[in-house]
Amino acid sequence: MALRTICAVAFRSGTELGVNNARTITTTAFLCRRRPPPGPMPNEDINYEDLESLTKYRSYTRYLTEAEIAKTKPAWWKTYRGYVEAADPEHGVERVDIGLPYYRPCRTKEVRERKQVMKKNKANTELERAARQRTLKIPLHRVQGAWEKSSGPFQIQRLADHYGVFRDLFPKAFFLPQVTLRISYDQDNSHQVFHGNRLTPTEAAPVPKVSFEAEEGSLWTLLLTCPDEHLLDNEAEYIHWLVGNIPGGAVQAGEELCHYLPPFPAKGTGFHRYIYVLFKQGGRIDFQEDIRPSPCHSLVDRTFKTVDFYRKHQDNMTPAGLAFSQSQWDESVTNTFHNIFNMREPVFEFIRPPVYHPPQVKYPHGKPLRYLDRYRDEKKHTYGIY
Repeated sequence: MALRTICAVAFRSGTELGVNNARTITTTAFLCRRRPPPGPMPNEDINYEDLESLTKYRSYTRYLTEAEIAKTKPAWWKTYRGYVEAADPEHGVERVDIGLPYYRPCRTKEVRERKQVMKKNKANTELERAARQRTLKIPLHRVQGAWEKSSGPFQIQRLADHYGVFRDLFPKAFFLPQVTLRISYDQDNSHQVFHGNRLTPTEAAPVPKVSFEAEEGSLWTLLLTCPDEHLLDNEAEYIHWLVGNIPGGAVQAGEELCHYLPPFPAKGTGFHRYIYVLFKQGGRIDFQEDIRPSPCHSLVDRTFKTVDFYRKHQDNMTPAGLAFSQSQWDESVTNTFHNIFNMREPVFEFIRPPVYHPPQVKYPHGKPLRYLDRYRDEKKHTYGIY
């Protein structure tokens, strides 16, 4: 086979060689006739043969200053940001912080306290012996408490951005969840809501127990909503639970505006986000317009938009806490649609389009031997087997 190929290359006709050479010359000539750029290219004035003669920045500050000046100079070319902003005018728009003000602790005080703790630990002989013998135990609740007070809110905010919580609930806005929500669906805390963990609708069927740290005499509002569940409107939500005027941290003593409804993600729609949002009230609020009928078993009555609810009461409430989980369809969703909503369960399936076959050619070249099988007029098709 190799000898045959060598012979074929060696005895090619002069006409074929001439055609290939002509194609190469035509392509080269076309590339040479390309239109020059409408302006100077970046760094065109730099002499790359003598780089030692260039001015050195000597420090990062001087380099940053020169870079900022160069960035503001007008240029004839279009940047990546220009292309993106032309396609999406709202790209890169600065979001508004609608949360509670964050007061950063004094850095000097933190360092001083840390040094005192380290000095005290070094003087503790029992602690040193336990660390050396690998018997030292650190209570996890203390680690959890330190995380919640330091970097926890910022990491929760990044998780909410990753899951698109702020994008769907509060367009062009965000907040720092400074109040930690502890939500559990059972007694032993085996089914809890954190920040994106998965829970089945069966596990989230009972009314959850919610707790959070609150000052005495403060009022709160707790909201549970799902932005992925609406069957008719992609921009709307279904409200699952709403409790207002919660005194302190006692959720049971609050005013239940809409009773709890377990998750019901439709079959074939994947995972849905179920988001708890905690609002801190500036005073007592009249929620007469937001009360749903009890029991509320109508999807029309449960249609909801968090941004509209917040805009209505934004002068008297501020988002302060956030927690969310994900759920996918299971057998309990069928029971919810049939017994609670008294309706047929919607099922979404992917309809696969028919296999496309190009028009048959009279002289197929480079096709498999069973090429004609896909064009036979018979019930049982044999194409796709090979």
